[in-house]
Amino acid sequence: MGNPATTSGTPATTPAPKPKEPLSERIIFRIMHTLVLILSLLLIVYISYDTFKEIPFLSNHHYMTFQFFVCVVFLADFFITLFYSKDKKKYLRNYWFFFLVSIPYLNIINQFDIHFSHQVLYYIRFIPLFRGAYSLVLVVGFVSNNKAVSLLTQYTVILATCVYILAMLFYYEEFGVNPNVKSFWDALYWASMNMTTVGCYFSAVTPVGKIISVILPILGMMMLPLFTVYVTDRVRQHNNKTGADIA
Repeated sequence: MGNPATTSGTPATTPAPKPKEPLSERIIFRIMHTLVLILSLLLIVYISYDTFKEIPFLSNHHYMTFQFFVCVVFLADFFITLFYSKDKKKYLRNYWFFFLVSIPYLNIINQFDIHFSHQVLYYIRFIPLFRGAYSLVLVVGFVSNNKAVSLLTQYTVILATCVYILAMLFYYEEFGVNPNVKSFWDALYWASMNMTTVGCYFSAVTPVGKIISVILPILGMMMLPLFTVYVTDRVRQHNNKTGADIA
C-alpha cells in the first residue's frame, strides 16, 4: 500500500529544517555574550563599591578606564553580531537601542568637559547595564526548555536586578537625608518590601525616592500573572502525568 501522503497525487512536504549557524559563529557569539555578561556584573560591583565608599567616580581614573573598556566590548559585540546578521536592516531596527546604551557617555562627557550635575552623572553610569541585563536574560532563558519556567526565571532575574539597582539609587538619594536610611541594607530592605507591595515602616523623602517607591510595586505586581502561569503549567503537567499513569 502506498504512502497516504502521496496516493492523492500530491507529494508529501515537510518543513525545511532551520539552517544552523556555523560552529565558528556560535563560538564567537557565545564568547562575546559571556564577556558582556561578566563585564556587566563587574560594572555593578564597581559602581556599588564606589557608591558605598563615596568615591568620586569622574576623578577615579581606574573606573573611567574600566567603563570605557566595557563600552568598547559592548560596541564590538553589537558590530560583530551585525556583521554576521543575515538581515542587517532588520537587526538595526530591532537592536539600535543596544548601540545607544553601549556608547561611553561618561568618558565623552569627561573628555570634552561637558557640565552636568553630579546626580545626573551618577545615573549615566547605569546606562551600559541595560546591555548587560539583556545578556543575563539570554543566559537564564536557556535554563529550562519549558517556556513557563524559562519566562518565570527570566523575569525573576530582571526583577532582582531592578530591585538591587533601584535600592542603590534610593540609598544614593536618601542617605544623609532620610534618618531611617543608615546603610545600604536599609535601602535594600525598603526596596524589597515595596516590591512585594507590603510596604515598609519608613517612606522616601526625596523626589527620586518617591518615584522609585511607585516603580517598585508596579514591578512586583507584574510578577503575579507570570507566577500564576508557572503554577498553572506545573499543575497541568502533573495532571497529564497522573492521567497517563492511570491509563
